[in-house]
Amino acid sequence: MSAPNRPIVVAITGASGAVYGVRLLEVLVAAGHDVHLSISPSGQIVLKQEMELSVDLDRFEISDLRLESTGPGRITYHHYKNLMSPIASGSFLTGGMVICPCSGSTLGAVVHCVGENLIHRAADVHLKERRMLVLVPRETPLSMIQLENMKRAAEAGAIVLPAMPGFYHGARTIRDLVDFVVARICDQLGVENTLMKRWGTSKINLSGSH
Repeated sequence: MSAPNRPIVVAITGASGAVYGVRLLEVLVAAGHDVHLSISPSGQIVLKQEMELSVDLDRFEISDLRLESTGPGRITYHHYKNLMSPIASGSFLTGGMVICPCSGSTLGAVVHCVGENLIHRAADVHLKERRMLVLVPRETPLSMIQLENMKRAAEAGAIVLPAMPGFYHGARTIRDLVDFVVARICDQLGVENTLMKRWGTSKINLSGSH
């Protein structure tokens, strides 16, 4: 569960499903959480292809993500090559990290401690410090190698949370399906949310964006 008043690290990598990462940012900021964000080059490409968001990793502006909701939380950006970033050190206290979406190559790098960029390093830090690390893969079908990497990640202490939206909450729109996955991520982090109808309850919308 996310430690109170500690920032949350979010990384967007090159799997399909960039909308999950962007929506997660909106929800965390709206809930008052500070976020430390990093985006891989492949994540940049997917943001452009799937959401028509042109993000410059070298001259990043939060406005480039066109977040629909704002709040008391703040977003601090870290270039994926900046291994001197605070989130590369275990001494920088966080409430957890989410890689959303998490590409197969990023999953492999995390599992095998490759540490080629800041995202890999930050994930390694969260595992070694026994902090929450949520990996959100979005791939189908899965190869035996990917399944084995997910197994190893879970054994190392990560939460493997595939972007598999449910339908029991009365989903009517794509946003409903996205919010289901984001709600499950927030549940793991201990971030209160009302993004979806829970079993036996009625839906209350946190953001008012529907």
